[in-house]
Amino acid sequence: MSVFQCFYPDEYLDSTYEIDFAARYAAGVRGVIFDIDNTLVPHGAPADARARELFAKLARLGISCCLLSNNQRERVELFNRDIQVPFIENAHKPSVKSYQKAMQMMGTTPSNTLFVGDQLFTDVYGARRAGIHTILVKPIHPKEEIQIVLKRYLERIVLHYYQKEQRADEGGAQGR
Repeated sequence: MSVFQCFYPDEYLDSTYEIDFAARYAAGVRGVIFDIDNTLVPHGAPADARARELFAKLARLGISCCLLSNNQRERVELFNRDIQVPFIENAHKPSVKSYQKAMQMMGTTPSNTLFVGDQLFTDVYGARRAGIHTILVKPIHPKEEIQIVLKRYLERIVLHYYQKEQRADEGGAQGR
């Protein structure tokens, strides 16, 4: 067991857009909290066609959504202009309070909520502390703010141990 385990996501996927939300709904998920930048669109970008279609699909499925961002209101409003879901700006992730507030806004609980984000030390760590199932996705675009670039170096170390443990777990399960 690694000292980094508190940062490990429950799942690690290539993209938000590969998640089978219909299957998640069938399994009891009723709310999804999303980070925005590099999770749904490149940093600073407005919602694109793919993001708009995702949120329309989630609405059709009956899954509530909330955007949770450490960015300022103007940035979140730019993305949310065509999406129109509840949001929390300046969320101070990994503070647990913002995750709890997002669930309250959606009318969900940790047991029927997912969190999707691209950063371990803010997104995943905060959601895990709030008891929410976490999905880490690979960043959409390599261009990022300098403070995020620096965190990515540390994330690589944590992800190395995460993936090493995942492989060991899979090997142990196959040997049984």
